[in-house]
Amino acid sequence: MKLLIILGSILIPIAMFVVQKVWMKWRIYFNVVAVMSTVIFGEIAALAIYEILKDNTVFMTHIHAIFLNPLFLITGAYLGIYFLYRLMCLLYEERELH
Repeated sequence: MKLLIILGSILIPIAMFVVQKVWMKWRIYFNVVAVMSTVIFGEIAALAIYEILKDNTVFMTHIHAIFLNPLFLITGAYLGIYFLYRLMCLLYEERELH
């Protein structure tokens, strides 16, 4: 599983970079999904923290339950991959300038 995560975090951003170079419309799709993921990821985290503060529960034991939310994990994973993809785009653009 560890190998799959490591390879995925390398190969998927490279594939995204290649796809957006071939089909420019995919760049918009990747950006829209990133915006939606950011909103969902942030809302899940904010609501979890709000519940903890509202119920006056122990923060460290209850906040880890957020990691059981599959939507939180999926959006977080996409944001990590998207961040690497955008760094690759930035690196490519800066390389072309020099």
